Amino acid sequence: MNNRRGSLLVISGPSGIGKGTVCAELMKRCERLCFSISCTTRPMRPGDEEGVTYFFKTEEEFDRMIREDRFLEYAGMYGKRYGTPRAFVQEKMEAGMDVLLDIETQGALQVMQKAKGDVTSVFLLPPSMQELHSRLIGRGTETPEKAEMRFKSAYNEVDLARQYDFVIVNDRLEETVEAVKAILEASHYRPERAYTHIDALKKEETNP
Repeated sequence: MNNRRGSLLVISGPSGIGKGTVCAELMKRCERLCFSISCTTRPMRPGDEEGVTYFFKTEEEFDRMIREDRFLEYAGMYGKRYGTPRAFVQEKMEAGMDVLLDIETQGALQVMQKAKGDVTSVFLLPPSMQELHSRLIGRGTETPEKAEMRFKSAYNEVDLARQYDFVIVNDRLEETVEAVKAILEASHYRPERAYTHIDALKKEETNP
């Protein structure tokens, strides 16, 4: 059985949980791990590179990809649209690469529905809601009002953790990263990945 086909790893969690830091550490430690590159309808900015930052699409091209079911998930944000292209993810996985998708919960649930058997999902929880509030306020990347809005939405998001394959309390970075790394390695041995080999074994038994 060939277990070298890559896996799709989805990581979600509320704002301020530290997904970016966890993903950055994973990229350092997992040689065959790459980030998924999204399609977007937003204009290119200085420093952007096609196929590296994003795959830049016109509104018409994006609409066509939706009609042709070429996204694992897509959503609108600030008047522009973003989507995870199915073909890119599949090509990387067929080449033996694991694909990392750091994504919000609604998009993750779409991916989990469309990529059954290929996706392994991880949800990061805070040690406490008080700790999450401190992280959101302390990072200082947005107004206090916006941080409070994100904090309130976190109460709904954490309940969605029940729909993920694995849930990790992100209390200590080192432990979290090592746990996600172990989950990624184990994902190559999901039962669904052995179905073809199981069928081949059954044929051997009936047709010696």
